[in-house]
Amino acid sequence: MPRDASELAHRLARDAEAVCRHYLSNGRREGRYWLVGDARNTPGRSMFVRLKESPKGAAGKWTDAATGEHGDLLDVIRESCGLIDFHDVTDEARRFLSLPRIEPEPPPKHPRLPAQMGSPEAAHRLFAMSQPVMRTLVETYLRNRGITPSHEDGALRFHPHCYYRPDEHSPTEIWPAMIARVTDLDGRITGAHRTWLDPEGFDPVRLGKAPIDTPRRAMGDLLGNAVRFGVANDVLAAGEGIETMLSLRCVLPTLPMAAALSANHLAALLFPATLRRLYIVRDNDAAGELAAAALTERAEATGVETIVWIPRRGDFNEDLRAFGLDALRADLRVQLVPQDVARFMLLMSAETG
Repeated sequence: MPRDASELAHRLARDAEAVCRHYLSNGRREGRYWLVGDARNTPGRSMFVRLKESPKGAAGKWTDAATGEHGDLLDVIRESCGLIDFHDVTDEARRFLSLPRIEPEPPPKHPRLPAQMGSPEAAHRLFAMSQPVMRTLVETYLRNRGITPSHEDGALRFHPHCYYRPDEHSPTEIWPAMIARVTDLDGRITGAHRTWLDPEGFDPVRLGKAPIDTPRRAMGDLLGNAVRFGVANDVLAAGEGIETMLSLRCVLPTLPMAAALSANHLAALLFPATLRRLYIVRDNDAAGELAAAALTERAEATGVETIVWIPRRGDFNEDLRAFGLDALRADLRVQLVPQDVARFMLLMSAETG
């Protein structure tokens, strides 16, 4: 049984075309090579993988003509799957080759410090290697929750084989996932949020999320940042969940919105210096009440007007699914400042008739 990286790479190279078809699915075979955009499975033709050994080199070796990068098929697995820990790379290679996992060595006597959360660079790479949501499981997931995906402004993407690991001692699993881009006020990616999805479909308990312990996880720098829909200037609506804010965006598609991803992060959300009015979208629970109070205090201290929206049920996606789009529109209309009704809601009415 292979135990080192070179032997794993050699085994992968024996069936290089199958590896490419699986991990570089956006490419295609041309002669003795597999052509694709890069090792992160971006569509294109600048990277070529040698499929058969030849006088020019060994099978499985690749070169990216655009960047000069090169490597073997273990590198392809690492980049295409967005892995950081090499142990995860070898685990995935063994899974592909149907080989048993190598059990980790016993922990040292002195416990190690916890592993650092995923970096902004890793989050940027994960988002870049994902694909647009249209005609994917993400689109189906959102529609099953009553949400029209066209209002997500490119902040969401789909990864068909996103890694999930319950803890550092458990084997890595693969699930499809919705990937959300977390950005700062200047639009720079600082993190990513993953919602693992159930490929078997929607049910009223998990609402389309994968049957795992923690189907939502974030990585990168989150404090003060958010998943943003539209660019805020003088008016912004901010809340916790992605699905909550997208539900509101179905009614108010031109109102800039931000999903802070949790109550604690909502309380700490940063807002632009040009902001004059903030609609705080709280969940209907104790954590939501505390977050709204904290954010209200911070915003009003800088001269920003605040208006708190409270759903009838647990959150506004529950309201959308329970009462429908017209009822949600009626509830929000009376909570909007009159000039914002004309600015953000009547525009939609004119467009839709």
